[in-house]
Amino acid sequence: MAKKDINQLAKFIVDIATGEANDPHENKKPGAAVKGRTGGKIGGKRRATALTAKQRKEIAKKAAAKRWPSGS
Repeated sequence: MAKKDINQLAKFIVDIATGEANDPHENKKPGAAVKGRTGGKIGGKRRATALTAKQRKEIAKKAAAKRWPSGS
């Protein structure tokens, strides 16, 4: 569901309540989010161990440049 203003959101809620629209969260599996979060935590650590010190340094430099641009 895209971002909506308050009126669009109110209409969407009424549509769900009256059965005119489907709830976008209806078919989601509750355990999927937990599994995805766990996998993400593991994946980052595994990726870090697989990278060389030089590769980690380059990635850190790019991230810092995006966060704190020099302004020039």
